[in-house]
Amino acid sequence: MAKTPPVYLDCNATMPLRPAAAEAMLHVMQEPGNASAIHGFGRAARRHVEDARNAIARLAATNPAYVVFTSGATEANNIVLKTFAGQKIFTSAIEHPSVLEAAPDAICVPVTPDGVIDLAALERLLQAEKPDLVSVMLVNNETGVIQPLAEIVRMVRRLSPQTRIHTDAVQAAGRIALDFSALQADYMTLSAHKMGGPQGAGAIIMAPGAKIERLFHGGGQEKRQRPGTENIAAIAGFGAAAHIAQETMPEFQALSALRDALETRLQTLEPRLKIFGAAAPRVSNTSQISLPGVPAETQLMALDRSNPAMS
Repeated sequence: MAKTPPVYLDCNATMPLRPAAAEAMLHVMQEPGNASAIHGFGRAARRHVEDARNAIARLAATNPAYVVFTSGATEANNIVLKTFAGQKIFTSAIEHPSVLEAAPDAICVPVTPDGVIDLAALERLLQAEKPDLVSVMLVNNETGVIQPLAEIVRMVRRLSPQTRIHTDAVQAAGRIALDFSALQADYMTLSAHKMGGPQGAGAIIMAPGAKIERLFHGGGQEKRQRPGTENIAAIAGFGAAAHIAQETMPEFQALSALRDALETRLQTLEPRLKIFGAAAPRVSNTSQISLPGVPAETQLMALDRSNPAMS
């Protein structure tokens, strides 16, 4: 009997590389040139970087001048959080480790049972203390819950106008519409491989007046904000993926019907099943499920043996 082909269902960890992103990368890798060089080959390399910057700016509805490339969202988050090292930081209890471990002394805002930031708790904290930075993700990587970031920004601006605001939008980009300018945050971080681009490319979007502390030194790249020769191929793939993610967002959002059908079927088969965040707004591709009495590792190993790959 032929073995059933494996099914990849772990896109929140890494989305498969889009063919257009792979094609863009292959094209760039066949060209010589350093984007900092002024000769023709260098200028061609620079065009690849700037085309990608424009595509990412369009995806986030912002100015390309605000986009700074990094090696990924972990670096981007670390740069932002470490800029405020030694200062007062508020973050949420559900942030990615690249935020929580970069600011181990941060005050964590709790979440509701649905996995949504507890706005009442945040308001009480803001009334008692004025942080230098508030960092809240836009979409949770495990539950898919969309956080009320616009409301959080308005609350912070009202109660602590001098506070800077950062959002890890890694799981939001390409899944829901982004509008960095309208959001009025100071920093947004993105990752290429969460939207079908390559691993090893990310970005910080910074509002005018927002500053970052460089983690290392040695060059004038990225407006002297992130020195080091750019990974032009990865950046080109990032740009291609961002362009497609924006164009295909309605198709991606239509996946919610399949997600809902899956959850309904599973709950019919096993009424004890718990779906986290089911009562909250979620991105269309994410479902976090638990089965009481069965360890998560056991469930994942059983699924892997029957071909679905998920985490």
